[in-house]
Parts: sequence; structure tokens; C-alpha cells
Amino acid sequence: MELTKEEEAALDGKHGETLALAYRILVAIGKATGADKLIPVEWAHLSGVNYNTIGDAGQEFLSHLSKDAKFKIKTTVNPMGFDSDTVSKFNLDEEFITKQQSIRQSYEKMGVIPSFSCIPYEIFELPKKGTQVSFAESNAAIYANSISSLKTNKESAFSALASALTGKSPHSDLRDEENRNPKLTIRMKTEPVDELTYGLLGYFAGKEAESSVAISGTKGLDKRSCKSLCAGMGTSGSCGMFTLGEGEGEKIDFDYTEMTKVKDELNTSESGDIITLGSPQLGLEEISDLVAKLKGRSFKKRCMIFCPRAIQGQIRTLGYDKELGGAGGEILYDCCTCLTPLVDKHDVDAVITNSVKGAYYLRTSNGVGVNLKSLHKIIEEETK
Repeated sequence: MELTKEEEAALDGKHGETLALAYRILVAIGKATGADKLIPVEWAHLSGVNYNTIGDAGQEFLSHLSKDAKFKIKTTVNPMGFDSDTVSKFNLDEEFITKQQSIRQSYEKMGVIPSFSCIPYEIFELPKKGTQVSFAESNAAIYANSISSLKTNKESAFSALASALTGKSPHSDLRDEENRNPKLTIRMKTEPVDELTYGLLGYFAGKEAESSVAISGTKGLDKRSCKSLCAGMGTSGSCGMFTLGEGEGEKIDFDYTEMTKVKDELNTSESGDIITLGSPQLGLEEISDLVAKLKGRSFKKRCMIFCPRAIQGQIRTLGYDKELGGAGGEILYDCCTCLTPLVDKHDVDAVITNSVKGAYYLRTSNGVGVNLKSLHKIIEEETK
């Protein structure tokens, strides 16, 4: 790798140990991925926010780092473990709350925008097409590459953090235009087509593809379906982007048989005790659609609805909070279905959700059963 004099100086510790550490991370990744240089990035989106995922070691590392570190570029963050406004309603461990607040404070001291959202592409103005960014949240990275025409690799918590501190990232993999052309096409041949179908397709594609994949045969690909596709793909493998239409190279069919195999892997319960919506978090358009679908109906079971705080004001102004509350829905901000301690296996045996990503993490991390079905089915079967 070729480094500039400034980068060499930072790597050698001439600008402090924090920057030296950040550059060591980027150089190590660059060498491992065949990068020829480091390039500027304009925006970093960080994972490693939820205490459930980074634990004491992560919390202590961030606390130490925040004593003198400052982010150099626009930096946003993933959801944390709970909504501070409603945390008192849940029987959460006090240590979890304290450690989670410490993580939040550390990031804020370093200059993060406290977004606590996994859908930064919906709540912030996007830079021009082709802009290099550094996104660690998997669905956001895939959405950025595939829908928003930005460029990022599927970054790790450490690489995105290093990018936030330096404003740089290795020029390799999906940052190089040549690597963005897929060598595999997955042909979609399934019915019905809804957001769950696309989530299952994404999960299948993530297992089959390497860095990028072409997907043909899509129809009815609205925002909810796009997010579901990106989230499913980001959950199961390393694939970081897709294109629509036939590509070159190998062709694989995603038919009813393949879809059923994926669903059988994730769907582990015939019913559930509660409903969770929002993995990725629901944006304003999806909240509006949910309100419309619930007109005159109410949930038979507790329904937790996860959203970014950035849309809280609009939700309240439009009266959606009252309408969803009247239908038995509970809106939660700053957190997400995935990895939240708000869903506890000691209180809940199984969860109903339309999210493939949510289903995977509810089973593997929360240890609960999952009844996976589309939003249409949830409204039809779980409301009255």
C-alpha cells in the first residue's frame, strides 16, 4: 500500500496514539484485501453500539478512546439496546442500562450524530452518487451500494470506527468499480411477492454470492421490500451489493423450493406471544402505511414497533402515535428488534415478525422461537 506522508506520520504515532491505532487498523485491512492506497470517505456509520454486542471490553475501550478522540467526518450510529424514554417500563438490569448509557456518552463525546438508527439512508440527506462512505450496518451498506449509488464495503465495527477517526478507508473490494460487476445472477421465480419473499431471497443470495450479485425477475419492489432484501442479504453472508436484471456468469434460480428451505430454517414456531415490527427500523412511509392498514383494527397481542427518533416529531404531528397506540401498538425509538434485551426469553417463548433479519437474531441471540410471516398476514391473523 502507498501511504501519503501525512498518513505515514499518523501511523508512526506523530499525531497521537488514537490516530496511530486507527491507521494500523486501516492498513491491516488494506493489506488483507489487496488495497493499493487509502482514500477519503465522507460519512461513517458505526455499529458496535448495543451493550449486548460489545460487552464490557467494548464499553471500556470506547470510554478510554473518548478521552481524547474526535471524529473527523460525519458519523452516525446504529440502534442501542433500549428507548431511554420508556426504559422504566421494562425490567432491565441496571448494569445494562448504566453500561449502555456509558457507550452512548462515549460516542457523543467523540462527536457522533446520535441517530441510533439502522436506516441512515432514510433519515439523512444522501451525498451525490459515487461518494465513498464507510457503513458498518450491513443492510445500510447494501442499500447504499445498490439503491443509493454510494460506495462502501460491508465494514466491521472497527474499520468504520477507524474511518470516522481518520476520514479514510482502504481502496479495495466494492470501492473499486471493477469489483462491483456481479459474476452471479439469481433469478427470482416465486409467488407471492411481498416483503417477506424479498427478505428470504436476500438471505438466500447472501449465502450464494460473494461480493456482488445480479437479481432478475423482481416485481413490486417498493421501499419495504428493498429494505427487506438488503437486510436478509446482509444477515447471511458477505455479499455487499446487488444489481437488478440479468448479469454475466452463473445463473441460479430462487424458486418455491429454495424459498421454503430458507423459511423453514428461520421459522421455528407456529405462533408467538408478541409481535415485533422494525428490523430494519420502520421509516415514516412504512409507519403511514401501517396506520392505514390498521384502520378500525387492533392487535390481539402486544406489538412493538421500532423506529428512528429522527421521525418522532413527524409521527406525533401526524397523530400516528395515537392511532398506533389505540390499536395496541407500542412505538420504541433508538432501538431495534435485533439484539434488544427488551425481548427476553424468560418472558417470551416466541415472537411474530415479518423480518428475516429479526427472525435470525431473535433465534440466535435472544433465544426465542420465531413465527415468520408477511405484514399482510400479521394484519390479517393477529388483529381484530
